[in-house]
Amino acid sequence: MSTAEGAAETTDGKPGGGAADEVPAWAEVAPEAARRLLVAAVEAFAERGYHATTTRDIAGRAGMSPAALYIHYKTKEELLHRISRIGHDKALRILESAADGDGSAAERLTDAVTTFVRWHAAHHTTARVVQYELDALADEHRAEIVQLRRRSDAAVRRIINDGVKAGEFQVADVSGTTLAVLSLCIDVARWFDVQGRRTPDEVGALYAELVLRMVAADSSEQPTSA
Repeated sequence: MSTAEGAAETTDGKPGGGAADEVPAWAEVAPEAARRLLVAAVEAFAERGYHATTTRDIAGRAGMSPAALYIHYKTKEELLHRISRIGHDKALRILESAADGDGSAAERLTDAVTTFVRWHAAHHTTARVVQYELDALADEHRAEIVQLRRRSDAAVRRIINDGVKAGEFQVADVSGTTLAVLSLCIDVARWFDVQGRRTPDEVGALYAELVLRMVAADSSEQPTSA
């Protein structure tokens, strides 16, 4: 994917991201030059890994000089932190919105998993960097991101706890099940293929059905995968 394509796309390549994915990628990053550099960094980190990527690599992908990069980002790590912070903020909004929503625990868990998986599929290149380059962050930035991840964990755990209390779910280990659910969803970013036969919406629906079975909820009335 070229930098120009990454800047224009609403997803990482395949239609079917859903309403939650209709905002253009990185629209919150300004000015335009800073956004181009960030998109280029996402591509480079996903392709080569953070440590193997240089600031010259990033600037070249953005069609800019290495000196121009430092006008917007002091270090390569600052770029990774910005990418990680924006991605984790989006993940947290998805999960807390579902946890705070109306409906039964099963309905809220379906909403959380469907939307979370859909984002990781539709934005799989970005999500790989957000989810798998955490250890490359400086200690202060890593601690900040870990706190966001804990809040995401808490949102899912709250839904599962609500389901157990209401008798909807049969879960002996809520914390372990929460970890399993989040791990299942996040791993979509690692394997999703835009040339594959499933769209992000279809993967989201499939995973929601699988998660409901994990918690022993009755999924007979829930949407099934295509």
